[in-house]
Amino acid sequence: MAEGRRYTVVIVDDHTMFRAGVRHEISGHVDVVGEGEDVASGVAAIQAHHPDVVLLDVHLPGGGGAQVMRQAGLPEVKYLALSVSDAAEDVIGTIRAGARGYVTKSISGADLVDAIGRVAEGDAVFSPRLAGFVLDAFSGSIEVAAVDEDLDRLSAREQEVLRLIARGYSYREVARELFISVKTVETHVSSVLRKLQLSNRHQLTRWATDRKLI
Repeated sequence: MAEGRRYTVVIVDDHTMFRAGVRHEISGHVDVVGEGEDVASGVAAIQAHHPDVVLLDVHLPGGGGAQVMRQAGLPEVKYLALSVSDAAEDVIGTIRAGARGYVTKSISGADLVDAIGRVAEGDAVFSPRLAGFVLDAFSGSIEVAAVDEDLDRLSAREQEVLRLIARGYSYREVARELFISVKTVETHVSSVLRKLQLSNRHQLTRWATDRKLI
């Protein structure tokens, strides 16, 4: 981190307690100027404060972290993904959407402060294991095209429903698996089909199979 410089940060995460914990860990070293709990409030906070760095969860109500980056429309703002997920598709998809780094929520407070400073200064920062995904993607070991940006349009719950439907689960079985109503499953499936511009569950299954999601 540049000596004498306190970077401004916005935290976007849907868990209130987690945001509070992160703020506590880093506020002695950076200035947390805003927070968001979903795509809409995250975009609003970023546009209001123009922070140096946004700590961004990958899966959020209203869409994914990639949606926040697209909708904020501020290319000078740098994004550091801070997620519980270490899945290759999440890492690569988030970097493709514009994040400068990706670390998991197991990171220590000191390392997070260091990562914020490095991202603010233009470096790319990854947790060690995640760096391998990015290197593999660019070397061709991972099929980057299979990490479809369309997937970012789906909420975390819609992605869960998508995977189960694609595996051949009935609506009732999906409802039982996810502890939601059959009507809610139907609503999620309709939303997934609309967002992906598909006509039926057979096309949905083919779409998911092509991307190795099942």
